[in-house]
Amino acid sequence: MFTGIIKDVGVVANCSSAGSNKTFWIESAISNELKIDESISHNGVCLTIEQVNERVHKVTAIQETLEKTNLHIWEIGDKINLERSLEINSRLDGHIVQGHVDTTATCTEIKVLEGSTEFTFKFKKKFARLIIEKGSICVNGISLTAFNVTKNKFTVAIIPYTMENTNLSLIKKDSLVNIEFDILGKYVLRSLKL
Repeated sequence: MFTGIIKDVGVVANCSSAGSNKTFWIESAISNELKIDESISHNGVCLTIEQVNERVHKVTAIQETLEKTNLHIWEIGDKINLERSLEINSRLDGHIVQGHVDTTATCTEIKVLEGSTEFTFKFKKKFARLIIEKGSICVNGISLTAFNVTKNKFTVAIIPYTMENTNLSLIKKDSLVNIEFDILGKYVLRSLKL
């Protein structure tokens, strides 16, 4: 369980494939604090720590994860948003995030304003019922508020601090990001279908 508040930005130091899996070595300032079997959010994807070597940790993504996220396009040098799991006595500063990415979305527009930057993302229409105006949305592991919501698009506004302390500053038009919709909406929709 996470909150969508990024603690560090790591860098892909190495990657390799074995069968349908892909393994990544991530270098970060928090890597040496991590423990084997710990769950860490990587661009919003919950991955298990397999190994830690000083400032680098190892994780593996299986085929299901690679198909539903942007991990399949990660390369050496890519910057990755990192968040450790929520401690039960911590404040919930963002929103409830599981680290179970639903789909990817493509950046269609970037507007640089005075004091903020707006990103518009396009997603598959089948997820339209899971997002609402002014609702919570998780983009690359970051807890944000969606607005200008349509059946297949939404916009988020980013303050300078978030731009400087996450990998959103690297997003360009046509960039692919990971999206996790609010879990509360998923449960409501499921109950209405039963």
